[in-house]
This record gives sequence, structure tokens and C-alpha cells, in this order.
Amino acid sequence: MTVMMVLTAAAGALADDGILRPGDQGEEVTELQRKLIELEYLKGEATGIYDEATEAAVCWFQQDHWLLVTGMADNITRQLLETETVHAQENRREYDVYEESEAGAMVYDSYMPLSTNMYAPNSKTAMGGAYEEWPEWNTDEYSHIESNRFLSTLTSPLSTFAADVDTSSYAQLRRRILNGEKVPADSIRIEEMLNYFHYDYKQPEGDEPFGVTIEYADCPWNSQTKLLQIGLQAKTAETDNLPGHNLVFLIDTSGSMEGADRLDLVKRAFLMLLDELRPEDTVSIVAYASQDRVVIEGVPASEKTRIMEAISELEAHGSTNGSAGIIRSYEIAEKYFVEGGVNRILLATDGDLNVGVTSEGDLVKMVEEKRKSGISLTCMGFGMGNYKDNKMEALADYGNGNCWYIDTIHEARKALVTEGGGTFITVAKDVKIQVDFNPAKIKGYRLIGYEDRLMAAEDFANDEKDGGEIGSGHRMTALYEIVPMDSEFDFGAAESRYQTGAGSADGEMLTVSIRAKEPEGTESKLYEYPVNLEAAETLSDNMKFAAAVTEVGMILRESEWKGTATYESAQELLRDCGSVTGDTYKEEFLYLVNLLQREAN
Repeated sequence: MTVMMVLTAAAGALADDGILRPGDQGEEVTELQRKLIELEYLKGEATGIYDEATEAAVCWFQQDHWLLVTGMADNITRQLLETETVHAQENRREYDVYEESEAGAMVYDSYMPLSTNMYAPNSKTAMGGAYEEWPEWNTDEYSHIESNRFLSTLTSPLSTFAADVDTSSYAQLRRRILNGEKVPADSIRIEEMLNYFHYDYKQPEGDEPFGVTIEYADCPWNSQTKLLQIGLQAKTAETDNLPGHNLVFLIDTSGSMEGADRLDLVKRAFLMLLDELRPEDTVSIVAYASQDRVVIEGVPASEKTRIMEAISELEAHGSTNGSAGIIRSYEIAEKYFVEGGVNRILLATDGDLNVGVTSEGDLVKMVEEKRKSGISLTCMGFGMGNYKDNKMEALADYGNGNCWYIDTIHEARKALVTEGGGTFITVAKDVKIQVDFNPAKIKGYRLIGYEDRLMAAEDFANDEKDGGEIGSGHRMTALYEIVPMDSEFDFGAAESRYQTGAGSADGEMLTVSIRAKEPEGTESKLYEYPVNLEAAETLSDNMKFAAAVTEVGMILRESEWKGTATYESAQELLRDCGSVTGDTYKEEFLYLVNLLQREAN
């Protein structure tokens, strides 16, 4: 395996991206408004000012055309708008309701069938600027996270954790920001924010499961510390030799799943996935509410019409006996097990299991035992206001699967199609990372994120202890904040009478060790990477973007280690990061930071 240690990378300033935003003025805005008026998305006359009514009209247009609903007229939105001839009335979904508000403005009641990330369910956004508040009802659940602290290399020279490529925390963050809601601190998992995005990491060579990139530079939010970035890039499975798929769609059809951003979105997501399957792949569907039921079993994907009808006919009602559905799904997956293939259960739910086995601990024990059969469990979360994030994360972690949060059809496409290989095909399992710090060169360190994936140092070489799974094409990013020996930063290091710095000042500063098993293997392989780098004064694009994401995460978590981090400093890092331009997801993140900064001020 090859390691690429990058010290610096050229960074270009963010150029004019061609995106029209609220507050913009000019002829381009006028032309945009004229087209929106022509297609009946906007009422009144073109003013040349990108106001709230224009933003709402753009949101409506984006929703109708399966685009990411941001309210910004990005290049994709503008190009599609220029060629569109179908009027809004012809695009109207069955859920759309128009009524007059007390102020006389036209109000759009958006229980949106395609994209609900712009507005909360049952909220009303006025095309003419009126806004009506609805009472909030929220029983979302998150596990409490105690942020990692700095540790002394004298007493804790080894840092060990399991790999994790989940991204659901970021998708939830995005939805809340766009809804104008407060972001719960415990919903922020910085590692999942980092892993949502693409980075320029070293590709694997030959039979390597992943390439490794290690970078080291000055820390943007603390002048007395450094930043270490470790990036893993998994190999991409060849599409010509993809194994057979044995998939069980486990769908929550309880009453809490009623709504356009829940069961309706689940249906569209699975119908979209169906188009990606090969004729010989096998699909089963288990639905559960008060009781579980097998909708179809072992049907070849070639019988697409039969599967589509089964999905389309699902309705939401009753309580939530999820444990019964999970047990039944494992039984069916075992019945149609494909040797050497993809055997996976796709659970679509809001996580509100209130009948049968309901506690997080008992659910974990159940799937932990079932995973020994070689069947993976991927969790797809839907809805907000009654979402049980703690149960979804636990089920995915112990079920050897991934956890996605699906708030739009766009996010469903990312999870099931664009990055479908990573969702379904594992290239390395039980992946663990251990960093051994040299006390002669490093005084202390702090792992940023991965709080729920920490492991005892002794478990690193124990193949009986579960690590994390990395799928085809997946990336994983880990950041450490490092306190060098010559730093005056006081993090309250504990000292021992019997421990002294045994490392050599002439040797490596640290060693990164990785253990991983083949997808069907039982014994892990060890990969080691000694590191001895001088800190770069200029951050690479990889580090600029990762640092900006981390700053935002620390601010939202109100971290005691955020130092000088502000939304403004995160904006500066992003605007100086050349990889943002042209990357839809990174451009969207910059927009979210702008909203956070505007709200904070």
C-alpha cells in the first residue's frame, strides 16, 4: 500500500460561481424573475431584486424538478429554467394546497412530496412574504456525546478507534439549518460531517483495499497546536464483476411514517433503486406496523412491475413493532442468501419502535447476534420531529452497515445510486485505526469526533472485536489536534512518577497503524505508516475544507476547544479553498455557513 504525505497544495480563491442568491440585484435577477413569472412560479412583476418571494419561487421550481432545494439559483437550476416550458400548474403535486392568508398573500402549504428540506412539515411559506407559525412538537432523540479531550502522550500514547463512514449527522444538520431550526448539540457528529464530502486522497494501487493520505499543518483555530489529517480512500469495485444482490426492503409503515418526507419519500427512494438492479438480483419486501408482514419474497428484479406495485400500495397506520420486522427480514435474507454476493437488509424508518423489543440495548444485542450470518443491516432514516437517531446509529453500527438520513430525493439518489457501491459492496471490514504518538516529539493530542467509535488499545489486534466497514469508493477522514513538545498550550496534562518520554527525538513523530479484514475474511491484516513531517504553514485544499467543517461543528457543539473558530473564519477557509468551486455539495456547505453566520449576527 502506498502512502502519500502531502505538505502543501495550491489553493485558488473562489471565483465568481454564477449563483444568484437572496439580496442580489441586477439584470440577471430580472431575467430569472421573468422566467419564473412565465412559468407561473412567481406572481407580480420582475423587480431585479432577489427577494423572499423570488427565493420561495426558486425553491418551488427546484422541488418540482428533483433538484436540491436551496433557494439559490445555481448553474443547474438556471440551465434547467432556461429550457423549461412546463408551467407550475402542470407540475403541481397531489399534496400541494394553495390558500389565502389573512394578509391576502398566496400561501403554499408545503408538505412537500419531493424535497422537504427547505421547510418543516406542516409549515407555511408565503410566496408573497406572509408567514404563519405552527406549534412545534418534537420528540427527536440523540445519544449524549462528550467531546474528546486532550490526552497526554506520557499516559495515553495510543489512540484507537473503529472506522466510520456514516454521514447522517450532516444531512440532519442541513435540514435543520434550512428549516431555520436550532441544531441540537448532540446531533452533531463531526466525523460524519467530514465524511460527507469528497477529498483528493491517494487512490489504492494493485490489491490494496485503500490508499492513505497523511497531512500535517498549523491549526487554524489555535496558534499553539497543529492539525493532523488522515485520509483513507477505498478502492472502487469493478461494475463488470459485481456480485449478485439479495436485498430485503424493510419498511416502517406505522402511523408515524405518514407524510411526504416519510413513507412517500421511502417509496420514491426504493423505486429509484429498483432501476439500478440487475434482472438476476433478488428483492423481498417486509413491512411492519403493529405487526410485520411479508409483502413479496424472493422476487427477481426482472419482475419490476410486480415490485413497483408492491411498493406503491404501502400505507401508513398503526404502532411500530420494528423488532418483529427485523427478525423476519433476517429470516428471509438467510433463505435467499447469495454466497459471495451482497446480502443486505435496507431498513427505512423514523426509528420510533414502540412495540416488541424497543430499548436501544436490546435491539443492539439482537442485530449483533444476527450479523454473524453474513447479512448486513443498512439504516435509512426519514422524517423529523419524531426521529430516533440513537437507535438508527446503534442498529447500523452493530449490524455491520451504514446509516443514512434521507431528507430529499436528492439525498436518496446519493445514498442508493451515486454512492450505491459504497452502500452495498464492502471492500474492507472490521477496519480499525491506531495512532502511536512519540512522547519525545508530541506532548498531547485530541481526536476530533469518533466519540462513539473509541476502542481500548488492547482491542486493536483482537480480531474478535468489531471495527467499521468501508464500502466501494468510500472515503474516511480523521483529524487530530496535536500539541508539539515546544508548545506552551496547557491542556491540563496528568503526569506519572513512573512514566517518562521513552521515544527518540530523532525518530518518527508518530505511527499510523490500520487493521482490516477481507470482506469474507476472519483474520485482519496490519498496515503501518511511520510519520515524520514538518508542519506546513499553508493548508492544502483538503485541510482547508476539513478545518472549516470542523470549526462549524465545534461552534455548534459549543466545544471548549473551539479556540478562535467563528463562522467568519470558516467562511474564509472555504472561500480560499479551490475545491469548493464546481462541487455541488461543498458549495451547498458554504451556503449553509453563510446562513449560520447571518443568523448569529
